[in-house]
Amino acid sequence: MNEQTQKQLGKTLWNIADKLRGAMNADDFRDYMLSFLFLRYLSDNYEAAATRELGPDYPDLPDVLARTGARTPLQAWYEDNSDDVAEFEKQMRRKVHYVIKPEHLWTSIVHMARTQDGELLNTLQQGFNYIENESFQSTFGGLFSEINLASEKLGRSYPDRNTKLCAIISEIAKGLANFSSEEDYLGDAYEYLIGQFAAGSGKKAGEFYTPQQVSDILSAIVTLDSQEPATGKKERLAGVLDFACGSGSLLLNVRKRMGPHGIGKIYGQEKNITTYNLARMNMLLHGVKDTEFEIYHGDTLANDWDLLREPNPAKKPSFDAIVANPPFSLRWNPTEAMGDDVRFKNYGLAPKSAADFAFLLHGFHYLKDEGVMAIILPHGVLFRGGAEERIRIKLLKDGHIDTIIGLPANLFYSTGIPVCILVLKKCKKPDDVLFINAAEYFAKGKRQNQLADEHIDKIIDTYQFRKEEDRYSKRVSMERIEEENFNLNISRYISTSTKEAEINLDKINSELINIEDNIQKATYNHNKYLVELGLSLLPSRRRD
Repeated sequence: MNEQTQKQLGKTLWNIADKLRGAMNADDFRDYMLSFLFLRYLSDNYEAAATRELGPDYPDLPDVLARTGARTPLQAWYEDNSDDVAEFEKQMRRKVHYVIKPEHLWTSIVHMARTQDGELLNTLQQGFNYIENESFQSTFGGLFSEINLASEKLGRSYPDRNTKLCAIISEIAKGLANFSSEEDYLGDAYEYLIGQFAAGSGKKAGEFYTPQQVSDILSAIVTLDSQEPATGKKERLAGVLDFACGSGSLLLNVRKRMGPHGIGKIYGQEKNITTYNLARMNMLLHGVKDTEFEIYHGDTLANDWDLLREPNPAKKPSFDAIVANPPFSLRWNPTEAMGDDVRFKNYGLAPKSAADFAFLLHGFHYLKDEGVMAIILPHGVLFRGGAEERIRIKLLKDGHIDTIIGLPANLFYSTGIPVCILVLKKCKKPDDVLFINAAEYFAKGKRQNQLADEHIDKIIDTYQFRKEEDRYSKRVSMERIEEENFNLNISRYISTSTKEAEINLDKINSELINIEDNIQKATYNHNKYLVELGLSLLPSRRRD
C-alpha cells in the first residue's frame, strides 16, 4: 500500500470512529473497530480461498440472491451440497488453516446490518464464539473478550443494542468498500488504527504500541548476522521472542524483514488481556498462520509460561533474536526465592523501584549463544547505582553489552523522556562497546518527534559497520569504561557540546567604535531639536 492510500484508508476509518463513538470512550471503540477489521480480513481471505477450491461449482452472488435468498454464495453452496460440507471444511483447514461458517462471514453480517435483521447480535456472538473455539487448529479463547455485545453502551435492551450494532457495521462496511482486503492492506490499516488510538490514549498507549520507526531499528539489528553484522542479514531465524509484545508490532516487523518463510516460529508474551488479544488478531491479520506463532497471556517477571519453565537445561528454549519494549522502570515485588531463579542468580535482583534489569535478564537468559537481543530501556539503566550498577558491571565484564544507542526525547506516546536501545550478545567479537548518540537527529512533530528514514538508516549503518563519527558514535574500550566506574552515560564518551566560535577582536573593536560614533551623531542631532524646543539637553557620551 502506498503512503497516500494508507493515509486515505486510515482517515476513512478514523472518521468512522469519530462519527460512531458516541457514548463509548476511545479504548472501547478501538476494540470494536479492530475486531470488525479483523473479521473482514478473515472472511475475505476465506471466501477467496473457497472460490479457488470450488471453482465452477461456486455460485454467483446475483444467482444466489435470486434463487435462494442466501446472504452469501458460500451459504447457498452449503445448502445445495450438505453432504460435501465436511470434506470441504477439511480441505479449507489444510489450505488456509481455518474455517468460518457462511452465516458468520463479514458479507453475511453486513447484509444483516443493512437489512436491520433482528438476529444480527446473536449471529455475531455465535460467530465470535466459533472463531475463538473451532475455526483454527489452535484455540483462541477470549479473542473477542473485549467486545461485550450485552453492554449497555450499545443500548439498554436487545433491540436497542442490535440497532446500534447495525449502524456501526453498516458505516464500517461503507468505509471499507473501496479498499482492498489483501493482508498487507488491512494489516497496514490495523497498525495505523492502533497508532491512532495510541495517540489518543496517552500514557496507556505504552502498554501496546512501539512507534514504527523505533521498531524498524530493533528489527534491523536483530536480523543482521550477530558475529559479523557487516556481512548482512541472516538467512533464517529459528525463533524470535518478544516477552512484552503488546500488539505484536515488533515481532511482525522482524518477520517483515526476514520474509514469511524466514522465521521458524514467533513467540510473544503479554500481561494485559486487551493487548494480548490485539497481538493475536494482528498476527492472523498479517497472514501469520496459527501454527507459526504462539502468544501467551501471563506475567513475564513471574515467568508463568510453561514453555519457558523447562527445568532441564539441555531442553531450555532459546531464541536467535529477542526484541522488547517493556514498561519503563516498573515497580515490582521480587520474592526471596527469585534470588535463586536461573534468570537472575548470576547477576542479582533488580531493585523494587525499577524492574528494567529484571526484564533485560529475563530475555537474556533465553538468548542463544549466537543470538542478538535489542531492548528499549530508560537511560537510568546506564548510570544508576546499587543493584543496577552491580548487574551492569557483570554484564560488561562478561562481554555481553555490544552497543548502546541513545534516541531522541518524545518519541513514545507513553513518555516524553529520551530512551536508549541496548544490544546484547552472549558471544561478541569486539572487545569494546559501541556508543551511538542519535538524540539530536529527528524531525519535530506536533505530538511526538519522528525519526525520518535517513535518521533510521544512519543508526543501522553505524551499528552494522561499527562506524565512528565525531560527535555521533564511538567505540569505547573496556579500560576506558572501567576508568569511568562502569558508568555508561553516553555523554561521558561522546561530546555533544558545540565549539565556541573564534572572536576577531580587531573586527569587534572597529564595530564598537562605529557604534559609538553613530551614538554621538544621533545625540548631537537630537540636542539641536531640544534647543529649538527650549528643553534640557541630553548629556553627551564621552569616549574614555
